[in-house]
Formats: sequence, structure tokens, C-alpha cells
Amino acid sequence: MNSSGSLIRLSASALSAKLSSGDISSVEVTQAHLDRIAAVDGDLHAFLHVSANALDTAARVDASRRAGAALGPLAGMPIAIKDVLCTIDMPSTAGSKILEGWIPPYDATPVALVRRAGLIPLGKTNMDEFAMGSSTEHSAYGPTKNPWDFSRIPGGSGGGSAAAVSSFEAPLALGSDTGGSIRQPAAVTGSVGVKPTYGGVSRYGAIALASSLDQVGPVARTVLDVALLHDVIGGHDPRDSTSLRDEWPSFAEAAHVGARAESLKGLRIGVVKELDSPGFQPGVSQRFHEALEVLTAYGAEIVEVSAPHFEYSIAAYYVILPAEASSNLAKFDSVRFGLRVNPPGGGTVEDVMAATREAGFGPEVKRRIILGTYALSAGYYDAYYGSAQKVRTLIQRDFAAAFDIVDVLVSPAAPTTAFRFGEKIADPLAMYLNDVTTIPANLAGVPAMSLPIGLAPEDGLPVGFQIMAPARADARLYTLGATLERLLEDAWGHTLLSQAPELKVAI
Repeated sequence: MNSSGSLIRLSASALSAKLSSGDISSVEVTQAHLDRIAAVDGDLHAFLHVSANALDTAARVDASRRAGAALGPLAGMPIAIKDVLCTIDMPSTAGSKILEGWIPPYDATPVALVRRAGLIPLGKTNMDEFAMGSSTEHSAYGPTKNPWDFSRIPGGSGGGSAAAVSSFEAPLALGSDTGGSIRQPAAVTGSVGVKPTYGGVSRYGAIALASSLDQVGPVARTVLDVALLHDVIGGHDPRDSTSLRDEWPSFAEAAHVGARAESLKGLRIGVVKELDSPGFQPGVSQRFHEALEVLTAYGAEIVEVSAPHFEYSIAAYYVILPAEASSNLAKFDSVRFGLRVNPPGGGTVEDVMAATREAGFGPEVKRRIILGTYALSAGYYDAYYGSAQKVRTLIQRDFAAAFDIVDVLVSPAAPTTAFRFGEKIADPLAMYLNDVTTIPANLAGVPAMSLPIGLAPEDGLPVGFQIMAPARADARLYTLGATLERLLEDAWGHTLLSQAPELKVAI
């Protein structure tokens, strides 16, 4: 008999093997994770809603397995779902009061795909409202805490998904990444997260923030687990007009190749000069350069690469994103769905709309709507939005030039470890700068991964390593990521999350 504690410590791939062999049942695995949520989430607050149907769904998967049905490798596996993704059987709020209690009439495509593959949705995870933030402090339902230190943020906007995975509440999670909202939370919680190539995973049913930047992606504790989930959710979706028609390789196989690699000889790894700043936290830079030394010792060639227009990425991003958010959030008008606030004494439709948006949106959402509306207004469109799009093109050209001479690009996944609650909330610009290393990949649409490379010596908190690859070359992330993961774990003698004594929500 497997104890709950031992089950939740296992990776998804290890759980998959035990499920396939009949050593454990999906009901046992699901119950173990529900027990874990009940035990720690009152303090952690990674979940906004826990599914009432999880055990029934797990029982159906077990019955199918006993009947000899052909099941996928993740069948019977619990999964957490970021609350930006529509779910037909659970509320979908995007962390906002304006959608409190709203249950969509359909599943987002990535959710439908994980259900079809036999995964068990555990619930919906907390997030910054409409994915606007880097700390989950902007959730209308209160912040999520970092499992390593409850006084610190878990990253954002997908802090709930990253915290759920790193605290062993779920082996897998779905997130979304507009400017780093999968990778930055992964970096500061010691988990693994991937932003796929833009269009590689359907955005149908993802509540939109900035449509040209948003990308749904996987979160887990190992590179192989993220790859297995990416295999499930990737592929063409005719309901998403930006969905690529590519035939994708098996990312799990790419991870297996990396885990078995005997050398990295011949691989050219570009270090982006503009993303290796002396202003970064010293411990982050130290762990990053130690990881480069490991890769060099294993045969990789390290090449310094300059991407001169990356320094303008934050400025361009914070024009493009608010402009698109202003347009996307116009649908929340009190008329069609969501919250409706009637002003005292009644009023016109415009009065009701104004009262609803005032009550339903938080301060960060209002700030970005105002910025975006201004950038799109007559007389300013070309000066701001048009200019930002030109900068975006220059950043894309920087990536193209870099990938002409190297196979992948690398950088720290975040400039610091997890900062303390309240440290940057009063200074929006300081919060925005936290995404300096992750935003360029979204502007260019290229895939990127964050994986843990150790703990910063000054505070004992996780540090993330970012790998970026050319568009459509997501497999390179998994091959190099799995290699680096194995080399580091061989050196440590353990995995970062499963053994680290500093993890606050210990098992």
C-alpha cells in the first residue's frame, strides 16, 4: 500500500508507470492530492476552487483501465488548471470579481484535451486578475503564498499553478504565459514551466489578456513531466485562428533523448548579453553561471550573443499589452455575462456599465485599460501602438540573427528570487521590470522554458534557468532541459523540490 505522502512526492511519469502496472489506482492518487490540498491550501491559497467531481472522474478512468481500454500515458493523473481557462463544470473567474461564480458553457481546448486524455482536473488555481501581474498579489481573491517561504510571492500571473505543483498539491498544472506568467512563477517556486511556440497550443477558451502574446502551456516538477503534458495539449485547433497546422514531434521523446545524452558536444548555446545583467541578484547570476560551467564541461560551446533591441522589450510590451487588454476587456460590460451593478436610483446602460466595471475590476486592471485606451486613441495610435509594433519586429529580428549562429539562447528566468509581499506592489514600474528576461520570447513568439538550477546562497530560494529556441523548435527546450536537469541532480544527489528541507509546506 502506498501512503499519501509517498504518492504525492512522485513525478507524473513515475505515477504513470505505477498506474499502468496496476500498483496504484487513479482514485488513490487523486485522493492523496485532495488530502494534500485540504491539509495545506488553507495557508497556501493556491486553489480558488476544488472540483467536486475529481474522485468520480478518477473512478471512471480506473474502470476503463480494468476493462482493457487503450489509455494514454497520463490517464488517471490529477492536474490543476489555471483559472484563466474555461471549464464547463467549475467557475472560471480569471482572478476577477467581475466573473465571480461564472461557469462557462464550454471547456477551453487544452482543458478538453486533458479530459480526453484521461487526466483528472483537481480544481482551478489562483492568479493575478486577468493575468495582469508578476506576484499573484493582484488576485481579487487574495494572494497565493510561495511554498518555500510564506512571506514571499509565488510569481505571477500563474502563481497558483506553480505553487500547487511545487507544494505537491498536484503533479501537473496548466498555465498561461503572456510575458512570463508560466516561467517566472516556475523560477521562483523551483518548478518547471514552458511557454510553447505561439500557436502551438490552442488559446480557444483561454480568457484573453493580449491575444498576440498569450500562450497556454504546461507546469510540472520535471522536464519529462512537462513534456508529457505538452504532448497532450499541443496541436492544431480549427477554433483558434492563430493555431499552427504543424505536425509536432513527441516532446516526451525529446526529453528522453536529453536524459540519455552522453555529451552536448556540437551544441552552441547563446548567452544573451542584454539578459545577463550585473544588476541582477548576485545569487541568481552565480547559479546561472555555474549552470553554464556544467554545460561547458559536458561539451557545449557557450557563445555570447547580443540582442540590442531587447532593452526596449519592456517598453514595447507595456504598450502592446494594455492596448490589446483594453480591447479584450471591453466585453465585460454588465450586459452579456458576469457581474452587474445597478447604481443607486437606476440609470442608463452606460451608468450600469460604469458602475459594474468600477466594482468588478481591480486597480491594476483599471490602470492597464486606461493606458491601453490612451495608446489606441486618435492621434496617439501611431506614436505609441504603431511604434511598439515596430520595436517588436526589431526584437524578432534579433532572435532570428541570434539563431543563425546558435542553437538555443539562455538567460536567468527571473532577475531575482521571490520577493516579499508588498515589496513592489506600490511601484508598478518595479513590478514590470521583474519580467525583463521573459518578455522578449512572447514578443517574438518563440518557445521558452524555465527549470530550477539550485538555491540562491543569500536567501536559500530557488533560481530558474531560461532556455529559448527558434519558433517551432520546442523540442530543443526539452532535450537541453532534460540534460541539464540530470546533470544538476547527479551533482546534488537529489531533486530540488523533493529533498530540499527549506520547503515550508513539508510533507
